[in-house]
Amino acid sequence: MRVVFGVLGPVTAWDAAGDAIALKGPRHREVLARLIIARRRVVPITGLVEDLWDDPPPGAVGAVRTFVAALRRALEPERPPRTPARLLVTEGPGYALRAEPGAVDAWRFEQAVSAAATLPPQDGLAGLAEALGWWRGPAYAEFADQDWARTECARLAELRLQAVERQAEIRLALGQAAEAVPDLDAHVTGHPWREDAWRLLALALYRTGRQGDALAVLRRARTTLVQQLGVDPAPPLRRLETDILRHAGHLDLASGPGGTAARVWAQTAAVYDRTVTSGPRARLESTVGLLRSLAVTGGAGLEAARRHRLEAVDAAEELGDVELTARVIGAYDVPAIWTRSDDPEQAARVVAAAERTLAGIPPGEHEAARAGLLATIAVESRGTRSARGPQAAREAEEIARRLDDPALLAFALNGVFMQSFHRAGLAPRRDEVGAELVALSTRHGLTAFQILGHLIRVQARGALADFAGADRHAAAADRLAERHERPLVGVFTQWYRALRLAAAGRAPEAEVEAAYRDAAARLDGAGMPGLEHGLLPLALLCLRLRHASSVPSAPFDEGAGEHTDWGPYEPWARPLVLLSRDRPAEAAEALRDVPDPPRDLMSEALWCLLARAAIAVGDREPMERAYGELAPAAAELAGAGSGLLTLGPVSRHLDDLAEALARHTTTARSHPAR
Repeated sequence: MRVVFGVLGPVTAWDAAGDAIALKGPRHREVLARLIIARRRVVPITGLVEDLWDDPPPGAVGAVRTFVAALRRALEPERPPRTPARLLVTEGPGYALRAEPGAVDAWRFEQAVSAAATLPPQDGLAGLAEALGWWRGPAYAEFADQDWARTECARLAELRLQAVERQAEIRLALGQAAEAVPDLDAHVTGHPWREDAWRLLALALYRTGRQGDALAVLRRARTTLVQQLGVDPAPPLRRLETDILRHAGHLDLASGPGGTAARVWAQTAAVYDRTVTSGPRARLESTVGLLRSLAVTGGAGLEAARRHRLEAVDAAEELGDVELTARVIGAYDVPAIWTRSDDPEQAARVVAAAERTLAGIPPGEHEAARAGLLATIAVESRGTRSARGPQAAREAEEIARRLDDPALLAFALNGVFMQSFHRAGLAPRRDEVGAELVALSTRHGLTAFQILGHLIRVQARGALADFAGADRHAAAADRLAERHERPLVGVFTQWYRALRLAAAGRAPEAEVEAAYRDAAARLDGAGMPGLEHGLLPLALLCLRLRHASSVPSAPFDEGAGEHTDWGPYEPWARPLVLLSRDRPAEAAEALRDVPDPPRDLMSEALWCLLARAAIAVGDREPMERAYGELAPAAAELAGAGSGLLTLGPVSRHLDDLAEALARHTTTARSHPAR
């Protein structure tokens, strides 16, 4: 049962049907609220006691445990008796609420406000209106005065005020000044110290032809600020009054940060809608161009781009125009850095459409379109063992070089990168691809692929233990991302810096773990489930294995015991989890079912996990498999090529395997079969 939590008002919870869940008394709700504020992190039981009582009574710890038990029954009513909780979990010295990223209204509100800055104005306006509608009162209403809640309540309140003002800015940019006035009037009445709100209200009134009212608002703002705060209005308010009096021309444009850009966008889109009234072909090609831009914004933008991309391909195929369909498919040349698809089913459908379109192109014609289709197949076939992906990548690269088309070559090289995982030890080859992408894109102004090249080199130089080089490329990627507003880049560079901290081996394990958790928090709402799913538990597993001489004796799975969501990494993690719980027979059985890792950025790390488990249980066959697969990567750091985590030098794992195999051979000779 999916539970949704509400803290934008009184603390409550709803079940999958939308019905309120009975949360017992105020102490139960207070425990729940305190855990929500912790954002999936553990709150020690001693900390809960201190937060709930100024002077804890005898038996306070037992009382907290009673509250938690009651909450568990309410939140997971269908959980069988004596089975571990999966939502409100016990971990270490306390408790954590493992709510999904979208399961708390406050978390969704933050994501919606952030997304509004990157969406087209109409979409951003709709998103903010919906998000502001989630507020049912002050955040954490009944606990807002508690010390543990005060900072978070203030932060959320400030974010809400910013959202109201951003909503007004978008309305002004879209020419909806009259619609902005009522909300802004109520806003300044309730929050008279917010000068930007006064500015927006005066501007909205001026644009509706109410010059006198606009000047009156500015006089009221001055009086309020002087009498209540003892300060004079800031320069923007003083300038606005002067500009209104002289009817400055720029007041007819959107004002404020990004306002003019939003106005230009809205007006251009409106002209396009009026002008391009027919011709689905032109609209489809324009749509794909927009989706490319939308995809690099992350979050809701990336998810929408993926969804509408497939719709555009379907629409193009319906028209029966093979050349148009080829352009629509190939034009979505969004750089891809992660080797696991976010939506494998959709990727397969795109590949199938590309293959159908390729088959319809006459031999020797439309070579650029053909190369775009082949590059698409190479990129969307990532992480599979199909021979078609590498073949398509080679063909796309050959055509792009022959045509001397820089943008097409950059896209083809992305496909080459995605298909460079057929064996371990290929970090030098990927480094070459990244270097060519950086050089090519710098010469021809291909910013998106320039960033991709730097991120590829971050991964490759990390795999080769050249962290000084990887640092330079991470910094270059961050500079480009800031200049060109590419928020997803920071997700990868923050994970790299957590890896960097882990690889240095000097920071305490707790500090590295905190860095990984902070990086994982940034993935919430980023729209990349292929990257996010199971990543944090895997990173923490690798971290703890590096700090252990063998398999740690204490369980190291992140989350609720064996019910941790390891995502796609579960087969390789399970034997080690069982070993850490002193269940070697079950671990050996699980190891027999472990498949070869997929051919992607995590391949070497997963082979090393398999090797550790095989050594621990003394199973020769997987040891030999792991040794053969890892041998070509002897000069690399295991897993560091992902740019996310590491298990240390591959050579160490090879040495351990060689020693274990030799020991196994000696034992076999000493005890021959009878």
